[in-house]
Amino acid sequence: MYAFLADVIVAVHLAYVSFVIFGQLAIMAGAVLKWQWVRNLTFRVTHLIMICIVAVEALIEFECPLTTLEDLLREWAGQGVKADTFVGRCMQALMFPGWPEEVYTPVYLGCALLVLLTFILVPPRRKRTSATPAPPERRPQSSPAALSGPGRD
Repeated sequence: MYAFLADVIVAVHLAYVSFVIFGQLAIMAGAVLKWQWVRNLTFRVTHLIMICIVAVEALIEFECPLTTLEDLLREWAGQGVKADTFVGRCMQALMFPGWPEEVYTPVYLGCALLVLLTFILVPPRRKRTSATPAPPERRPQSSPAALSGPGRD
């Protein structure tokens, strides 16, 4: 059971990484192709926060909580710290291609800067609200004084 949960954590980790990578690719393509959805404020702020979390973790050398949890679950499952299941190994290989450890921090920082740059160059926009109808025009109401004005006596 713990091995399965560790694989679930790896899948969540992969989804997180995929959102950041494919989100950035979509934003850049959307800027060129004039896709308005890539300017969605919620999407863009979420995207920026997600990569900033990764960059800050790398800068302060704080291990990702997902990695910590996966390692703990693998230990409880009696597995090695690295994925011992086929699914776990496949997903790990997709996320961490075996680069030297010192390469990851500059890559994460570069990605964060790229996301920030596109946040500025292709700024998000608030969702347009449908135009609210103007209040109906009010006609001036006739007052008794107006009805009995000059020439009406």
